[in-house]
Amino acid sequence: MPRFPLDMTARMGAYIAKNKWSPNPTWQQDPDPSRQDPFPILSGVPDSGPRTADNGTAVADNPYLKRRFPLVLMLEPLHACNLTCTGCGRIREYEDSISERLSVEQCLAAVDECGVPIVSICGGEPLMYPEIGELSARILDRKKHIYLCTNGMFIPKRLHEFKPSKRFFFNVHLDGLEETHDMAVEREGVFAEAVEGIRAAKAAGFMVCTNTTVYRETDMREIEELFAYLEQFDVDGHMLSPAYPYSAVDTTEIFLTREEVHEKFKDVDKLFARFKLNSTPSYLKFLKGERELPCTAWGNPTYNVQGWKGPCYLITDAHWEKFDDLMSQTPWENYGQGRDARCNDCMVHCGFEPTAALGVNSTLGDSLKMVAWALG
Repeated sequence: MPRFPLDMTARMGAYIAKNKWSPNPTWQQDPDPSRQDPFPILSGVPDSGPRTADNGTAVADNPYLKRRFPLVLMLEPLHACNLTCTGCGRIREYEDSISERLSVEQCLAAVDECGVPIVSICGGEPLMYPEIGELSARILDRKKHIYLCTNGMFIPKRLHEFKPSKRFFFNVHLDGLEETHDMAVEREGVFAEAVEGIRAAKAAGFMVCTNTTVYRETDMREIEELFAYLEQFDVDGHMLSPAYPYSAVDTTEIFLTREEVHEKFKDVDKLFARFKLNSTPSYLKFLKGERELPCTAWGNPTYNVQGWKGPCYLITDAHWEKFDDLMSQTPWENYGQGRDARCNDCMVHCGFEPTAALGVNSTLGDSLKMVAWALG
């Protein structure tokens, strides 16, 4: 079976090809120095120029810096949530606006403005958004693909508001088996309710994948047991990502350094061989430390109640009113490993970013490997 619906693979391929060979010139512009500095949070961002990593080696220029385009929109219609997960920064960073939410029209305008083929509806808990059914339907009407990221608890209650589609996934977050997951979300019974949500969605004909975050105390053998347990529900894939330092979360001891990520994921090929991991081969090599992938933070733009979050999902130095300004006015050359200390341990979902699209497909052999992976 293909790893993704064939329509998604075809549309994504066409979109990537278009932007790779004819990138939007506005998105490649350098910041205008005459504009007022919109970065009040971060003071003293160093000017671009030669950088030196901690080991003394020179930091190479980002080869994708002038080939910027978005791939997945992280759409946050609200930040309210029914849980207080230990590793979540949203409910803490946006505490002052936790009761606010975007209108459906604002959400759709953001989708249209950046033109991405995939929309990840997240938050907060998106199934607490009153118009989530309408919003999803209208995004699907635009021929987009949706991953609705949820803790799964409200799926049975709100399932009637959705229709099964090959362009729609419920993406249910599970950080381990019952005891571990309930500890991570700080409430007993959540795992059981999430599993019931998965069961209900699959019984109704929906596609469901899971999203798991690997923390410092995570036992990778338990992750294998989790995926094996979920086989009975015939889930449509698993996303797996390490937990990196997040400035909005004070509990820093739960996060992994880059070296710890490499150690945790050294045997990830065993999971990849047995289960349907929705992570590109290049991203898994990145996690194991077998290859480097330059930062492509612009590939996953985030839009929420305060605007376009810059520069990325994890770091907030500005909120922009217009997507073009996020792309052209953010000093991208100042971010990435060796350029900003906050980026040094980040290994965020490069499998969903232009890193894979631009770098891995540079040779015929790499392209064939990507095709084989996508077709499962």
